Amino acid sequence: MGSNMNSRRKFIAKTAIGTFGLYAGMSAKSYSNIIGANDRINIGFLGTGGRSRGHRRMVEMSYKEKNLRTVAVCDLWTKNREKGAMDCKQKFEDDVKQFKYSEDMLNMKELDAVMIATGDHQHAKILAEVVNAGKDCYCEKPMAQDIEDAKLARDTVLSSKQVVQMGSQWISEPIHIEIRDIIRSGKLGQITKIEHSWNDNNHRWHEPDDPDVAAIREQDTDWKRWLLGKPDRPFDPWAYFEFRIFKDFSGGITSQWMSHAIGLVHFYTDTAIPDSVVANGGIFGWPDIRENPDTFQALATYDDAKFLYSYSSSYANKFGDQSVIRGKDGTLFSHGGEGSPRWFFIPEHLKLPGGFDFYEGLKKAVEKGEAELITVDEFKGKVPSTSLSDDSKPHLDNWIDSMRSRNLKPNGHVMTGYWHSIGTIMATRAYREGKKLYWDRKKDEIVTDKEG
Repeated sequence: MGSNMNSRRKFIAKTAIGTFGLYAGMSAKSYSNIIGANDRINIGFLGTGGRSRGHRRMVEMSYKEKNLRTVAVCDLWTKNREKGAMDCKQKFEDDVKQFKYSEDMLNMKELDAVMIATGDHQHAKILAEVVNAGKDCYCEKPMAQDIEDAKLARDTVLSSKQVVQMGSQWISEPIHIEIRDIIRSGKLGQITKIEHSWNDNNHRWHEPDDPDVAAIREQDTDWKRWLLGKPDRPFDPWAYFEFRIFKDFSGGITSQWMSHAIGLVHFYTDTAIPDSVVANGGIFGWPDIRENPDTFQALATYDDAKFLYSYSSSYANKFGDQSVIRGKDGTLFSHGGEGSPRWFFIPEHLKLPGGFDFYEGLKKAVEKGEAELITVDEFKGKVPSTSLSDDSKPHLDNWIDSMRSRNLKPNGHVMTGYWHSIGTIMATRAYREGKKLYWDRKKDEIVTDKEG
């Protein structure tokens, strides 16, 4: 196992050095706009709906500690702009400027950084726009919905001097860093399979009585601008607000949840992009207006690392959320769905029987010294809950600290966004096309026939 892990880590290190070598040789002019250690950082919010409220809560937690200020909000819809500005006034006592169009906000000389929370299909192009304007950026996941946009965002960021953090927040949480360190230590032995099963029982992302759908009028926004290159179609307030369930604008489960999950796989195992993906599922539990599946499963292989990755979600049954990392010498097991901090290590020699009660049984195994509760300082040795807030202070702080130090490789650097984007694009296409898809690392593209 040691040789496999070492070769995998050397490969990723080599890739990272080559990729981030593009940052080297910053000119004297490049240093003229560097934020000092004690300088105030002025932040603008681009897209001011539901996820942006989470961004503002993140800023609120570090507002005074990190010397931040909010200076602008930007949204195509008048009502969202006004609500975002009001929220900044209430939270920070900042009188922010309001903009309909991103280019107008990005012209603000005092603006240092932008937090993007727009539709999934808009992230990559807007990220490129923000970076080209010379602003640092926090961009929600998924970074991209198609390969061309993923490459645009990647190449734009890598050729710039801007600090970009992807919104894959779990990779900055101490508990997940601890899990990665355990895996890197070789304690599990050779890892051959990783499983994520994250579920819900709800007509997720569709609200039949959505007040925003009822409130919006086409004249209060810019529909063609919102489409941002997608095929023209009549104004549709359902697609505008519930883009996650429509094929043109999102993969749904793959874009929203699997992007987090596969990002954690890459983070834990020092890998990047699966070699093959198959997928299946359908609209089984909620046959409403959605076009994307409510039940989904994907299987991916990582050939050099020699493991299988299984990801599944059901939105019609919530039972059994878990993450499992299976090694020949032991298992890391987590109760709960996305980002759960409740992890146990179980040595393989325990030979746990089928039907084992993983919670009560593992607590007893921990008491007897047969299994280990994975913990970090924030939990003080107690069994943690099965969830963490999406609004991660450690991830926001990592971005702020990276801006001040001009560290161009924060925890969620742009390549993590590229890797999770390609993995989820493969899964989305495999489901829609009914094909097994492969990643051609030489051509940097998805193919239907395995090389060689």
